[in-house]
Amino acid sequence: MFGQFKYAIARRPGKSFVNGITAANLGKPDLKKALLQHEIYCDALKSLGMEVTVLDADEAFPDGCFVEDTAVLTPRGAIVTRPGAASRADEVASIREALLAHFKHIHSIENPGTVDGGDVCETDSAFLIGISNRTNPHGAQQLQHLLAELGYPSNLIDITSVQHLLHFKTGISALGFGRLASAPGLPEFESIRGFEKITLKPKEQYGANCILVNGTVIIPTGCPDFKRQLTEKSYATLELEMSEFQKMDGGLSCLSLRF
Repeated sequence: MFGQFKYAIARRPGKSFVNGITAANLGKPDLKKALLQHEIYCDALKSLGMEVTVLDADEAFPDGCFVEDTAVLTPRGAIVTRPGAASRADEVASIREALLAHFKHIHSIENPGTVDGGDVCETDSAFLIGISNRTNPHGAQQLQHLLAELGYPSNLIDITSVQHLLHFKTGISALGFGRLASAPGLPEFESIRGFEKITLKPKEQYGANCILVNGTVIIPTGCPDFKRQLTEKSYATLELEMSEFQKMDGGLSCLSLRF
């Protein structure tokens, strides 16, 4: 069933987290708060039946807690990415090591391709791969080919003209049952026309990055209308405070690799 997971991999933020890449203009994160929010996040995944491996912080990589960008995981195989920000390129080595405990075959995105996992949205019918400032056409096409070899269809969506989207999943999340959560004002991309969309209000658009985990949709706090819409569709919801990660352009999906 879509959205069913047994394992997750996360990484604690380090002291260098405050020096990560961001365009959010929300101020410096409070590391103490970030660590608490991260711990609560991992505990939430555990409460939903997942076994969570929490990797130690790596001070060499300020953005290293956003592990989602380093891999695309499927039941048939793992694909380690090649992040689009040069400062993040070497994050994949330790993630590959962690994945070897779970996957026999691990594929890779190769130069000149770049892929951030935050641009890859798995739905209940296909993978949607965003071409962005972090995921280039070479990388997107490599990923599409690798997914096809594993037996998964995918579609490429160019989001480079949508200025407020760092990653595709900044504005789109899969909810199963042919539904997507969608930030307001997104173009009507051809590849998502067949989905039912739950569109968030502008003041709640950060909530468009949410995750369906074992029957529960985890959403950031501060999205009461979105929560109401989900409840009306019979989803269970769990709200988590994400303020310190929002300051660093991070969302709920960014903090774990789920499989």
